[in-house]
Amino acid sequence: MISYRALMLASLSAAAMVSAPAFAQTPQATPQAAEEAPAGQDIIVIGTRRTDRSVTDSASPIDVIGATDLAASPQVNMLDTIKNLVPSFFVPQNTISDASTFVRAPSLRGLGADQILVMINGKRYNRSALVNVYTGADTALSFGSQGSDIGNIPTIAIKNLQVLRDGATAQYGADALAGVLNYAIRNDEGFEAQGLYGKTYRGDGVSKILSGYGGLKIGDRGFISLAGEWYDQGQTSRGVTRASAITIQANLPNVAVPNPAQIWGTSPGTGYKLFLNAAVDVGAQSQIYFTGNLAHSDTNQSFNYRPSQTNGGFVRFDGTSNSTVTLNRNGSFNPIFLTACPAASVATCPTGGFVNDANTFSFATVYPGGFTPRFIGVVDQAYGTLGFKGKSDSGFTYDISASLSRNSLDLSMTNSLSASFGPQSQTSFKFGKLIQGETVLNADFTYPLEVGFDSPITLSAGAEYRRERYEKTVGDVQSYAAGPYASQTLYNLVTPAVGATPAVYTAAGITATQSPAASGYGGVSPNFAGAATQSNWGIYVGAEADVTKALTIGLAGRYENYNTFGGVVVGKANALWRVSDAVSLRATVGTGFHAPSPGQNNTQVVTTNFLGGNQVQTGTYPTTSAIAQFYGAGSLAPERSTNFGAGIVLKPTSRLSLTVDGYIIEIKNRIGISQNYTVTAANITALPALATVGLGGVVNYFTNGFDVSSKGIEAVANYRTELMGGPLNFTLAYSYNNLKSKNIKLTTTGTQLVSLQQQYNIANLAPQHRITASAGWQVGGFSVNARANYYGSWSNALEYNLVAPVAGATTAPPSQIFGAKTLFDLDASYTFADHFTLTVGANNLFNVYPDKIAASPVNPIYALSGGLNDGQVYPRSGGPFGINGGFYYVRLRVKY
Repeated sequence: MISYRALMLASLSAAAMVSAPAFAQTPQATPQAAEEAPAGQDIIVIGTRRTDRSVTDSASPIDVIGATDLAASPQVNMLDTIKNLVPSFFVPQNTISDASTFVRAPSLRGLGADQILVMINGKRYNRSALVNVYTGADTALSFGSQGSDIGNIPTIAIKNLQVLRDGATAQYGADALAGVLNYAIRNDEGFEAQGLYGKTYRGDGVSKILSGYGGLKIGDRGFISLAGEWYDQGQTSRGVTRASAITIQANLPNVAVPNPAQIWGTSPGTGYKLFLNAAVDVGAQSQIYFTGNLAHSDTNQSFNYRPSQTNGGFVRFDGTSNSTVTLNRNGSFNPIFLTACPAASVATCPTGGFVNDANTFSFATVYPGGFTPRFIGVVDQAYGTLGFKGKSDSGFTYDISASLSRNSLDLSMTNSLSASFGPQSQTSFKFGKLIQGETVLNADFTYPLEVGFDSPITLSAGAEYRRERYEKTVGDVQSYAAGPYASQTLYNLVTPAVGATPAVYTAAGITATQSPAASGYGGVSPNFAGAATQSNWGIYVGAEADVTKALTIGLAGRYENYNTFGGVVVGKANALWRVSDAVSLRATVGTGFHAPSPGQNNTQVVTTNFLGGNQVQTGTYPTTSAIAQFYGAGSLAPERSTNFGAGIVLKPTSRLSLTVDGYIIEIKNRIGISQNYTVTAANITALPALATVGLGGVVNYFTNGFDVSSKGIEAVANYRTELMGGPLNFTLAYSYNNLKSKNIKLTTTGTQLVSLQQQYNIANLAPQHRITASAGWQVGGFSVNARANYYGSWSNALEYNLVAPVAGATTAPPSQIFGAKTLFDLDASYTFADHFTLTVGANNLFNVYPDKIAASPVNPIYALSGGLNDGQVYPRSGGPFGINGGFYYVRLRVKY
């Protein structure tokens, strides 16, 4: 059977024989259209189906980030590049966040990753295989989301990035509630190679990046370009070792206990990314085009340390006073009783029971100094679009395409155990693969209709069919199952009289338990393995025109029908009024939706979390499962949104432009994850399937649990001048966002479906205020770029098992406010021998860190370690700019 990767490689090879641009759902802007744009402005190909719009002449706010700005960043992941350039874009570092560390979820305007539509040359990019179910603050803004993984795109392949900060579901389909990211892929002729080496000021986090680009013209009929990147990202560590680990090392000097016992920082990883872009003319005004993306990454994450001993006398400070406490060993190190009840004594020691004697097993023989599981995520991405587009003499345009994609996440773990299997436990586990496959068929048409307006009406129409398939493969048995020692009812041997038989036992009144599944994560069981599909089709119509020289109006409507929940109708209207050559006013109103994905409907994950200081299994189950329905789950409905936007565009001179836009986004039936429900013995008796989670474990599920309101203001100013004969450009961008959850739905017992902690973090995790100020100057072969990033204060609800209050309660959970910070980036480049450019630079030049976590009754500081019980010093999410501190680098570029 031919593998999907082999099929994609064959497609890439075949596409190399044809070749020309694969732009948005309208043809590429012609040179004439580019000449019509004011000097220094970018022609846009997103947010409109016209080809003559510039950024400051658009009815919706759009940022166009050029290849130079993107390539200037030394980041391995494009997420970190964009968050430094677009103030309303937020992504946390995710230091220990289960699988969410491998595929980090961004936010735009406070909304989640799957409320941002990602496009490549105007075509929908596929979702990641990961559904974010990690319950910590790290994923608060995208909790439960399944978005695209733009980390699979090599930066060197990008011509520009267009960020549409406006709802666009009526134009481009589901998920564009917060906006659209459209990546235009390079199609220029030439060769470029880059090598980057950098490290943090502390000497760790070594980054090595090698990238290359080659573009060839195919006569005068087309082109082909290939871009690739290889990277090796080193680990960073910004915590301290745990107090319990320090004591265990002192007690067992001959046993290796890592220092720190667990890592708070960037996880090490390596990988590659490839992008092919090709097209060939097949007529005077028509083209066949192809884009293809292959990527692979392998990341190794530290989990929480499991101490092997119980020790007392630890001094901790809770912000008010000191106290002395005992830190218990991890439950995996509790004794496991090996003597099974003898078959001949069923009456007093029944089959399935165990004898309470000295014949026990302890995992201390395997991990005498405790253990820290290492969680491994391998991402493989394959994406390809093949299309045909053209234009007739009448102005009619057509673009017909088909996209095929597959993203997989293969999860495994080393240095762990499956406690309920006792001496037979593995130490390494395969958890199974998560696989997201998508097929998209798309057709777009436009026609200019003359009706006497100042411009023709650009009529647009089209249709799209999309099929998604989400699959989970089975993991190792010990990765998900409850072994023979999960629950042990113990019996005491009563010594019989001399010569008396059989032996007599009495109940010890003790039940010894061990957690099911692997310590740290749970694999996919056969009960939840398999594939689920969802298909939909949609049609849209639109019209745009300059009614007069001063007034532009656009209208769009869309209908989509899903086989899972039915049909949805959305629409959008926008307008631009040119008050004068220097002043324009713009406004937009629209509706949108996000459909629940097959992944959200069918996710099953069991992870190990620490709630209230206790290790428990946390199971997220499909809404259709008996477990989820036992706790009140129901079918998922689509999210529905209403967007309002209004702004002003100022162009007082050809050198200066300023845009200010306000927005209101209201989302109903936001898809998220419910609060945690604790599994009791009575629950397991009523539903034996809950034994997979275990006594004291918790269960949650996906739900349309609340509404969201996102309100804000965004302003962008650009100024161009000259200094000493060279161009000097300034950019100032500001973003204010106020995000709130509301209308929290209630359970049948009157508690809120969504936890108080999650509600708090949605509103406070990202700074409400962001400012980015940058300046770039070039003279001769020398250039300098400087940027200041201001992050306003933000807050994080401290992580422990909060009980959701009844409706109307206003008590906030324990939290800490982290202060505002300003970071500076600086780089200097020199080009020599025409083709070689050497760059030296630093991100976070002055080595700024977020505030340290303060001592509190919830998170006390331990005197022995100087950190929290788990070794944290800084917030685990990394906050808005991470906890790595300063980073310096050198880059060499060769370009012909």
